Amino acid sequence: MIEETQALTGREIERAYADKGYRGHNAPKPLRVFISGQKRGVFGAIKRELRRRSAIEPVIGHLKSDGHLGRNYLKGRHGDHTNAVLSAVGHNLRLILNWLRLLLSLILLAILDALVPKSAFKSAS
Repeated sequence: MIEETQALTGREIERAYADKGYRGHNAPKPLRVFISGQKRGVFGAIKRELRRRSAIEPVIGHLKSDGHLGRNYLKGRHGDHTNAVLSAVGHNLRLILNWLRLLLSLILLAILDALVPKSAFKSAS
């Protein structure tokens, strides 16, 4: 997979972060592979990047279960690729819609605040 990614991007991969299922890798020497839960040789930027990978894990699990990211038996490998892309698009669209809902609520609150007089909110003392 690492060689395929390098071929697709046209860039050399310096570090790879994998889960515990990737133990016993046979990656080329310049490449450093870090496995989740690894303690030795992990500090600074590598430690931050491993934590970032841990933050992505729940999203992947959510996409697999709720986003129907399993196998697509209609078109073979092309169907699997299409299914993965469409699942990622759906996830990003949900994030954008949530952001737009928040923005709309803030705009409506600002309009409401401008229209309703301040004395209406004061309690009787």
